[in-house]
Amino acid sequence: MKKKLTRFDLQKMKDDGQKAVWMTAYDYITAQLAEEAGMDMLLVGDSLGMAVYGYSGTVPVTMEQCIYHTEAVRRAAADTFVIGDMPFGSYQTSVSDACKNAIRFHKEAGVDCVKLEGGTRVAPVIRAISDGGMLVMGHVGLTPQSSGAMGGFRAQGRTADSAKAIIEDAKAVYESGAFAVLAEGIPPEVTKLICDALPIPVYGIGAGDCDGQVMICSDILGLFQAFTPKFVKRYGNIADEYRKVFAAYIDEVRSGVFPGEEHVYRMIDGEAAKLEAD
Repeated sequence: MKKKLTRFDLQKMKDDGQKAVWMTAYDYITAQLAEEAGMDMLLVGDSLGMAVYGYSGTVPVTMEQCIYHTEAVRRAAADTFVIGDMPFGSYQTSVSDACKNAIRFHKEAGVDCVKLEGGTRVAPVIRAISDGGMLVMGHVGLTPQSSGAMGGFRAQGRTADSAKAIIEDAKAVYESGAFAVLAEGIPPEVTKLICDALPIPVYGIGAGDCDGQVMICSDILGLFQAFTPKFVKRYGNIADEYRKVFAAYIDEVRSGVFPGEEHVYRMIDGEAAKLEAD
């Protein structure tokens, strides 16, 4: 039986140089298969806005949507560390709102921790949630909820000044009580400096080598078709498999091949004759 990891297990993995592997999941079946495969953690990310709902970004995603999908993932992966992603508007309005929404994730969806974007500017929020007895994962570098202010989904930390700012953000996240930090869309040189500066796990997405990696499930499966970020490696082309299956189904129904005799229920012997007699 798979043992669910704790923050202490994840810290030991970092200390021992063992990489943590995780991905996003938004539904029961995907989470169930990921747990069976041995995934260390699952993130119910606000990326569901694009991967599930077809939004152009993550900003429209609501708490209700995040909790709805997180509940399904939790039911499927009872023995996997599950992270609830705090959507835009759930923690920016006030520290009090942030704590209430973090509590909702725990009470209604059974998460093991919450993740939120930002560094220095969200330090009071991280501190308050942590002081409430809940685990927090920080998120620095490219923060999709702030992509408008960044001029789009662009890599960050490519100049010395912006790199220094990201490193300071990561330090602020740690000093505020976060147990781990996710670095997104930054050069590996910057990621290494963060790893060296912080005793807590530093995970990456498009940030080079660090204590572990997270990927969007629909990206690595080859399901998401709108665009493919540079840092994504497709481990399959499930979209083509979908197309083949759908086309075969359409063809067999229209040609009369499906349903065949093996797919129908016949009446009990003699009952059909009674029906005709009536």
